[in-house]
Amino acid sequence: MLKITHLKEGDIITVDDDGIMREGTVVRVSREEHQALVDNGVQEFWYSQEDMYSLPLDEGKLLEFGFTREEQDGAVKYKKDSFRLVTPQKGDFTNLEMWWREDRRHFDFPITVHELQNLYLDMTKVHLDKASNAV
Repeated sequence: MLKITHLKEGDIITVDDDGIMREGTVVRVSREEHQALVDNGVQEFWYSQEDMYSLPLDEGKLLEFGFTREEQDGAVKYKKDSFRLVTPQKGDFTNLEMWWREDRRHFDFPITVHELQNLYLDMTKVHLDKASNAV
């Protein structure tokens, strides 16, 4: 379950659509109603907090966002423009370092896709969307 206060428009999450788990994009958030309008790929629908879930961050999601991958001494660096995210070893997203310009942040726990989107927005002032030429 996600907290409604953690969501922003454009965040990518998973919703429970009558027993079918679907990836969707947050269109609008109603903090008063504790619901979010989510485009689940089939339709836009209002979901309550109990029906919304985080997506784990992995290499596939980073590539969908248009990041490029570069291996360095066992670590993996993901780059998008001047934004960088480094994992200490391939496939290990439990310890991340990210930076943009002089803003550096370190996380010793896994973050989710919508958390990365919100961190990217906070650091760059640009929303992180899926790349139109995603692999």
